[in-house]
Amino acid sequence: MSTPSVNQDFLSVLNERSQGIFKRLVERFLETGEPVGSRQLSRALEVNLSAASVRNVMADLEDLGLIAAPHTSAGRAPTQAGLRFFVDAMLEVGSIGKEERLNIERHIDDSAHNEKIEDVLAQASQVLSGLSHGAGLVLAPKADIVLKHIEFVRLDAQLAMAVLVGEDGHVENRVFSIPPGLTASELTQASNFLSHHVVGRTLRELRTTLKEQQIAHKAELDALTKQLVDEGLATLAEPRGDETPTLIVRGRANLIADTMANEELDRVRQLFDELESKKSIIDLLADTQDADGVRIFIGSENKLFSLSGSSVILSPYRDHNANVVGIVGVIGPTRLNYARIVPAVDYTAHVVSKLINKRSV
Repeated sequence: MSTPSVNQDFLSVLNERSQGIFKRLVERFLETGEPVGSRQLSRALEVNLSAASVRNVMADLEDLGLIAAPHTSAGRAPTQAGLRFFVDAMLEVGSIGKEERLNIERHIDDSAHNEKIEDVLAQASQVLSGLSHGAGLVLAPKADIVLKHIEFVRLDAQLAMAVLVGEDGHVENRVFSIPPGLTASELTQASNFLSHHVVGRTLRELRTTLKEQQIAHKAELDALTKQLVDEGLATLAEPRGDETPTLIVRGRANLIADTMANEELDRVRQLFDELESKKSIIDLLADTQDADGVRIFIGSENKLFSLSGSSVILSPYRDHNANVVGIVGVIGPTRLNYARIVPAVDYTAHVVSKLINKRSV
């Protein structure tokens, strides 16, 4: 699990009793979502301590900034710093249970029979939402357009524009370089050739198909037209750095239903607005790019979630070359059941990676 570093200062100043009381307080808070009182806590401890002794320890924890009294409550709840300390130093994360593992595999595998990878990712988001009672999040590369037509239009002696028409009616225009001396008829020949072979395929799939059948198609094209097809297709099929990744969020209603105060509701709505912005989701992917495993951000630790005061648990999924191509995760209140959700997010990323790798074979 990859997280910001543990605050060693807290470990050095808290004795075993204080750590035990703090740990139980946080666990109780995560279970109930309610501030914990000293009397309630003394009954929950394994050691026999009076409520007065517990109160003294809680006062020390409050002085350290690990717990605080929300509003006018007599109980105490962990602060953001307290939750970070708990997650880094005390959280006991086990392996995901067999039943949940099978549940994740079954739901995602069922969607894998569909043609679109987005269906698999959407199902992964839905599964995580159901497991966490929060919002499931998947961030994925922009899907390649499945084409029904392609046409080249000359712009000048060195440039042409490819007009790509998708099966869903989507149209994209992309500019690329053409070989010197290419005639109008050769440009038309290249357009006709590709349009004949592109139907139902992405540009990358078309390029792979033409490579496999290179000898059979060679006779159909003269040298300059073949050069245009090979070089133009290679350029057009390359991923473009300016493309906004696809964001899939399921279970937004869970977060809204969990929010009672109008002020907090406005913050959650603003979070969703931020998620839809290009820069925010690219930054989110960058924050997870170098992670070996699960990353946990609490409250303001991630600027995207700081306003809503949410926690987010993220794990990257990878292609067959072990490159990070997207992330799966859960957004929820800071009182998330981290011990249960962390392994679920990690395993979901593993299942998604496996299915993506199968499709690329």
